[in-house]
This record gives sequence, C-alpha cells and structure tokens, in this order.
Amino acid sequence: MTLGEVILGVAIGLVAGILSGLFGVGGGIITTPAIQELLDAPPYVAVGTPLPVIIPTAIVGGATYARAGEVSWRAIRYAAVPGIVGAVAGAWVTSLVDPHWLLLVTAVLIGWQAVRVGFGGEYEVRPRGSTPGWAYGVLGGFTGFVSGLLGIGGGVVWVPLVTTMLGMPLKRALGTSLVLIAIIAVPGTIVHAILGHIDWAIFLVLVIGVIPGARIGATIALGTRERTLRLLVGAFLLAVSVVYGIAELVRLLGR
Repeated sequence: MTLGEVILGVAIGLVAGILSGLFGVGGGIITTPAIQELLDAPPYVAVGTPLPVIIPTAIVGGATYARAGEVSWRAIRYAAVPGIVGAVAGAWVTSLVDPHWLLLVTAVLIGWQAVRVGFGGEYEVRPRGSTPGWAYGVLGGFTGFVSGLLGIGGGVVWVPLVTTMLGMPLKRALGTSLVLIAIIAVPGTIVHAILGHIDWAIFLVLVIGVIPGARIGATIALGTRERTLRLLVGAFLLAVSVVYGIAELVRLLGR
C-alpha cells in the first residue's frame, strides 16, 4: 500500500469507528464500499475484510458502554448462540437463493422501526429482567441471519427492534448491540480468512482508525440527551434503509 492509501485507510477506519460507537453498528456499511471504491480492492476482499475489523471496533465501543453500565449481559447470554447460528444460516442462504426480495423486506422493516425510534411517540421502556429470554434469542437469531445475508454486523436490525419491540433503553441497546456484533462477526471472519478473502494489510490500516473512532463515537452517544440520540439514531437507520431499499429495487427492476 502507498502512503496515501494508508492515510486514506486510517481516515476510513476513523469514520467507521465513530459511526459504530455512536449508532451501535459494526461499521461495515462504511468500510465495505470504501475498501472497494477508494482502496481499489476486489469485491470479495471488500466483503471479507470488514469482518475482522468489526471485532475490535465493537469490543472497544462495547467496553465504553459497559463501563457506563449500558450493556445488558442477560440479553447477550440469550442472543449470542442464536446470533451465531443465524449468521451461518444467512451466509448459507445467500449461496442458495436470490436474496433481493428478502433484503427489500428487511430494508422496509428497518425503515419502519427507524421512524418509531427517532420520530414516533414514546415507546415503553421495560424494567431490567422483565423481557423473556426467548425474545432476545429470537431477535439474536434474526440479527445474525441478516448479518450473514448482508455481510454486516447486524446492529441496524438489533437496535431498532430491541428498543421499540422489547423495550430496552436506547443507550443500553447500542452498547448491547456492539457486544453482540463482536460475537456474531467471529464465525464469518474465520470462514472468510480460510477462503483468503481478507486483506490483512488493509485490516491493520483500518484498525488504526476504528479503535479510537469507536471510543469517540460511544463517548459522544453516552453524553447525548436521550431524545437527541433517538433522533440521530432514527435518522441514521432511516438513511440506511432507504439506501438498501433503493439498491435492491434497482437490482430487481434491472433484470
């Protein structure tokens, strides 16, 4: 890599890390297209390389939330194994069927919940320990499935659904999402590493940026008023859903 590519890679990592810590996502939404378009990597490298980057990003961001008491370890216990199984299943389904309609439905679901998080009325926040464990397990499995299908961390699914449907406070949802993402990303990283889909030089450059970025993003989120944070998270998730939705419609209509 040239010096210019190294500097660009660190900058990409920093932006991805800040977004990860701020919105409880893995950062693949930024790193995947950036690796392909800006660092001129092959598509399979653009998909595979963000996965190991997600792990330290999510760990640093999640640890920042955990120190503030904003991680639900009970939810992690129930959601982790279904999340891993779902991630493997999602990757497997991608190789067997055309996923475009499923991705379009997922984009609509994310958009609907994004509006509820950021722009809807107040939703019920449940006391700690009151949500059934199986509900976290189901959501963890669905989050993992979408993660494996899209090649992303899965926070765009977990955060809006665990807040609006399961009543978890937003900051705790963001912190819990990052811990879960770190776990879910492990099997995908192993598979892509075996297949040779990870450019470890790009990985190292991105990590230099994502680690401080994740801490910065999480610190900003923890210091932001709940209502303001809801607006920010809702707007971000809505933008993601619109981008995914348009991309899938273009692919479907272009056939």
